[in-house]
Amino acid sequence: MGYAQVLVIAADGQLGSLIRERSEKVGGIDFSYTTLDDLDVTNKVALEEVFSSKKWDLVINCSAYTAVDAAEDDQALAYAINRDAVGEIGRLSAEIGARVIHVSTDYVFDGSACRPYSEEDTPNPVSVYGQSKLEGEQLLIEQNPSSIIVRTSWLYSELPNNFYQTMCRLGAERDELSVVFDQVGTPTYGGDLADAILVIVSKVLSDEKLFVPGVYHYSNEGVTSWFDFALSIFEFAGINCRVRPVTSDLFPTKASRPAYSVLNKRLIKETFDLEIPHWRVSLKSMIEKHYS
Repeated sequence: MGYAQVLVIAADGQLGSLIRERSEKVGGIDFSYTTLDDLDVTNKVALEEVFSSKKWDLVINCSAYTAVDAAEDDQALAYAINRDAVGEIGRLSAEIGARVIHVSTDYVFDGSACRPYSEEDTPNPVSVYGQSKLEGEQLLIEQNPSSIIVRTSWLYSELPNNFYQTMCRLGAERDELSVVFDQVGTPTYGGDLADAILVIVSKVLSDEKLFVPGVYHYSNEGVTSWFDFALSIFEFAGINCRVRPVTSDLFPTKASRPAYSVLNKRLIKETFDLEIPHWRVSLKSMIEKHYS
């Protein structure tokens, strides 16, 4: 019997790169990867060619338009990537009997809650980015009910272009930084999310009864603010930079952000028997490896 065939879309983005790197240690599965350069997910013909190139068993979609503020002006592209392309991936995967794991966001919620959001809570996005991601979720389930959607929050890693890297750069350049303290959520180390997705892939491909479609939440454990996240980055990285807590109104942005976006992870932990580390444990571990 041949290996299961898994397609990873956008394997050169932050999460996709980590999945690609860590998938090398996963046995019994043949992983294939597309990058942003060799597959434009908004091109239906290009998508059809990829889906007809092999009999895929499972598709992991990491493609996303994630520039939250730019999406307010560039709505057409945001919806093309976050909604329309996701729907096409759902349609094409359903046609060949492939299952899908798709990554979404905490920004589908408005942030008005005072307890962690569960999968049963009603989304209410307050930005184009959040709305486009939500409509992508809905279209995917409509096109391919055999889909798992994983919402995550505050994704960072040792790779470029995330809050961790920005803080390290600014902390080295400046003596003092101002960071908002009135937006609360949970940082998610991309390596942990990649590992969790690969655990799910391995389990569901070894026993199809373990594939439970639906929406799931995944972040690291714990709760913090961007201010406290920055403090921890400097603490663990040994960066000597003073951090001042400020309110969000001092940093006006084009897109609104949820003030509270803590996710309840009970469902994904119980369904797939996952253990999730605390955000500070993962941050410290990543930085120690990064600087070693």
